[in-house]
Amino acid sequence: MEGAFYPEGAMGQLNIKDEALIAEAKELAALLGTSATGAVRAAVQDRLAREKALRSEREQQMFDAIMAIAERASKLVPPGVTSDHRDLYDENGLPR
Repeated sequence: MEGAFYPEGAMGQLNIKDEALIAEAKELAALLGTSATGAVRAAVQDRLAREKALRSEREQQMFDAIMAIAERASKLVPPGVTSDHRDLYDENGLPR
């Protein structure tokens, strides 16, 4: 939802009022040897990458499930049945 409140390229500001979160960000920063901003950036990037991967995996699973249904359904169509309805239309695609 980037750009929802700010024009593209404009900088927004994030003010964190949660003291426990600030303390955790500082602790993570110390462990990573970076600033609190760097620690928050790393944490957000890591979580964002994991969420995107999970979403992609779920989408692939859904696609695979739909394709499996289509495969099973295609076996239910009797031999010789097609969706060719040329006999119903003239050379201009109009109904006969």
